[in-house]
Amino acid sequence: MDNRYQPLDPSTLNADQISRPSVSYWKDAWRRFRRDKLALFGLVVILIVALFAIFGPMFCPYDYETADFFHVSEWPSATHWFGTDALGRDLYVRVLYGARISLTIGVVAALVNMVIGVLYGGIAGYVGGTVDNIMMRIVDILIALPSLLYIILLMMLMGSNVRSILIALCISSWVGTARITRSQVVSLKHQEYVLAAKLAGASNFEILVRHLLPNAMGPIIVSVMFLVPSAIFSEAFLSFLGIGIASPMASWGTLANAAIEKLNSAPYQMFFPIAAISLTMFSLNFIGDGLRDALDPKLKK
Repeated sequence: MDNRYQPLDPSTLNADQISRPSVSYWKDAWRRFRRDKLALFGLVVILIVALFAIFGPMFCPYDYETADFFHVSEWPSATHWFGTDALGRDLYVRVLYGARISLTIGVVAALVNMVIGVLYGGIAGYVGGTVDNIMMRIVDILIALPSLLYIILLMMLMGSNVRSILIALCISSWVGTARITRSQVVSLKHQEYVLAAKLAGASNFEILVRHLLPNAMGPIIVSVMFLVPSAIFSEAFLSFLGIGIASPMASWGTLANAAIEKLNSAPYQMFFPIAAISLTMFSLNFIGDGLRDALDPKLKK
């Protein structure tokens, strides 16, 4: 037998076999997200807050807007878990209704900003040239304008309600998402799969929506996730200043504003809405940090 030819070692037959089952990008991101304890804790807290906001008032015997002057400014007890406010209304129910308004404003504002920012930034990045320069200069102008100024002007013109707050928050909050989307599209539009789609006869709109934007959704989702706490805090700040949600509707900022007068005699009225805002802010930021780490391909192990 020729010594130059030796039988192949059986142990090398499967050397090129993948050692673990193949998983999709989103499954792998979810696996890494679950490893982040703070992000998982934030997700659980947000789910609990949302469930309490939706179903909590159904199991409470008190109305959030009916005054009871026989139980004014009572401290927390078995009857009123969070106490009562200056008009005798149950503070627990009002905090739950405030969670509905605050979370709705945060989620809706983030979704609207995502739609506007993704489409605007995607078009600017894909078309490029003069169109890109003009669209990005408009973004620079909006960023340069003091947002608080025209938000207050809009609130004064349109009144203190949820619609006016959403419009005010959506005017300029989308610019950050637009910039991120534009940078992602610019970096992806020269990839081979985009050229293959063009050769296959796909239109520019199909390339943008079906190929470029889905591959850029990681950073976009992280950006949108951080818009939710920003919108909630902005609404709470406006309501705390007295130009947000009008009474008898109650957001967390409105409750904090109403508690200022009783801060010395009934500090619990300030504590519960502020605690709700703080807990929600921390939880949403934990989720945002977890998503940023989970969706970053450079951190894949």
